Amino acid sequence: MKRIALLGMPNTGKSTLFNRLTGAAARVGNWPGITVDLLAAKIPLGGNLVELIDLPGIYDLHGYSDDERVVRHFLEAQPIDLLLVAVNAVQLERQLVLPMQLAELGLPVVMAVNMIDEARKLGMSVDTERLAAGLGLPVVAISAKYGEGQAQLLTATAETLGATPPQRAEAELARARLAADDQIEARAAALLDSAVSMPRVVPEQISDRLDKLLMHNAWGLPLFFLAMLGVFAGVFWLGAPIQDLMKNGFGWFGAAALQPALAGTPELLRGFIVEGLYGGISTVAAFVPVIVLFFFFMAVVEDSGYLSRAAYLMDALMSRMGLDGRSFVMLLMGFGCNVPALMGTRVMRSRALRLLSMIVIPFSLCSARLQVFLFIIGALFAPAVAPLVLMSLYLLSFATAFITAVLFRRSEGFRSEEPFVIELPPYRLPTLRQVWMRGWLEVRHFMARASKIIVSGVVVVWLLTHLPYGVAPAGAESYAGILGHWMQPVLGPLGIDEKLTIALIFGFVAKEVVIGALAVIYGLDGNALTAHIAGSLNGVQAYSFMIFCLIYTPCLSTIATLKAESRSLRFTALALAWPLALAWTASFAFYQTATRLLGT
Repeated sequence: MKRIALLGMPNTGKSTLFNRLTGAAARVGNWPGITVDLLAAKIPLGGNLVELIDLPGIYDLHGYSDDERVVRHFLEAQPIDLLLVAVNAVQLERQLVLPMQLAELGLPVVMAVNMIDEARKLGMSVDTERLAAGLGLPVVAISAKYGEGQAQLLTATAETLGATPPQRAEAELARARLAADDQIEARAAALLDSAVSMPRVVPEQISDRLDKLLMHNAWGLPLFFLAMLGVFAGVFWLGAPIQDLMKNGFGWFGAAALQPALAGTPELLRGFIVEGLYGGISTVAAFVPVIVLFFFFMAVVEDSGYLSRAAYLMDALMSRMGLDGRSFVMLLMGFGCNVPALMGTRVMRSRALRLLSMIVIPFSLCSARLQVFLFIIGALFAPAVAPLVLMSLYLLSFATAFITAVLFRRSEGFRSEEPFVIELPPYRLPTLRQVWMRGWLEVRHFMARASKIIVSGVVVVWLLTHLPYGVAPAGAESYAGILGHWMQPVLGPLGIDEKLTIALIFGFVAKEVVIGALAVIYGLDGNALTAHIAGSLNGVQAYSFMIFCLIYTPCLSTIATLKAESRSLRFTALALAWPLALAWTASFAFYQTATRLLGT
């Protein structure tokens, strides 16, 4: 099977093009010799099946960031038959050098001039035939957002693959052919003058007018946080009715179908299936619509170009903490999952800045924690207050990250002076297909990871709460009860009882397990579990529990990523111990202060 590598600079619409070409067929793959998982998909092309690999965005093959090294090492070490290079039609003056460098590798190259629709709006015209003649490779104008030029791009790619004998990138060949940069830049400038027509004066765009408001020094940041509050409110108000329907549906199926079907089975087996597997998994599954909505809303925020503006706005504040705007973007990425956010720090060339960013990213309120908080907030707080409670937890996650950065920024190994540079793309209204594909990839990744962990976690929790045989489920004599009782001197002062302690212990493995663990521990699911939690906890206890769950030790997959990315056991140990100590301190301070003030 032939293999095509898709690459380009940031802000070229490369990910949109990848999603457009592959649909929902993308998978995450691990490649020998490469320290990052890459998206790949098999697609039909010219009557054959080819593999398309999405490489990280790069500015230069000679760059020193980890992402640039990943691309360079991939091209040197992996067999590649064709390079598909995406460039931004609006920024060709800066982007022609990269495809010229890639052509020097000796591999066939096809260049996709993306965002041609935006170029037309600016009065620009691109002569693709003259570009193709000057570059010596096929050039196709496209709009990945709307699908314009997709058929022509696939045809050009298939013809280039079919007309060229198989070639493979080899390390020595690649290194030998990446030399004459000055000559390449001169050629690119001359070709740009002959093939691209630009207006003398670019008319003011809607992006310029919006930036005057949304990037204002005084109210830019308040507007951003107001927008995020709108996202959380939308997640609650749209997701809550769907969640209730799913809870009722799962409850009905369990009572009307599953329990009667298992009526003749041994009590222990019936309890394991109904109260353990089904109760835990169905409770977690009821929150999937809310998680889906969150990912889709965040896809709109990211694809609209607003996320880059947020990074720019936050840079002045972040720089006081030893971080920069990119660190803020990674914190926002951590809302989905901490793991890809940690891997995203590879765009930073300074190791010190990377390490400081990596130690604060696990404080991001990831989607796994989100489902825990949605459950607790929905059980104890009124619908009008719920979005504000959730927003306060997001603000607390930022606060803990900022406190950590301030405390560690002057420590040895965390000091950095790397300048901050970021692309500010024009504001774009994402298409429904873009939002769907972006959101669906995130949801599918979350579900694939969470489903395995949740099933395993629920099984282990049920065993610990029901063994030794004959003890009361989750009682003091069960293994789980013994473990929870042993931890009470530590967590009791935080308002966290023995059963919540057990859930937190399993949350160390994966936060997705916490709600499933509660369903198993209490032997309830759906609305019954929600009612029980509402009756057994007060608001102060619930908020203290959520504070601890937000801050304490990250999950095992995050820890493994921290170790792999930092290549330091000492740093990994610090990233484990510090959040645990901070979580205990924050929860203790809140619970003890609140109980004294409120007299609860």
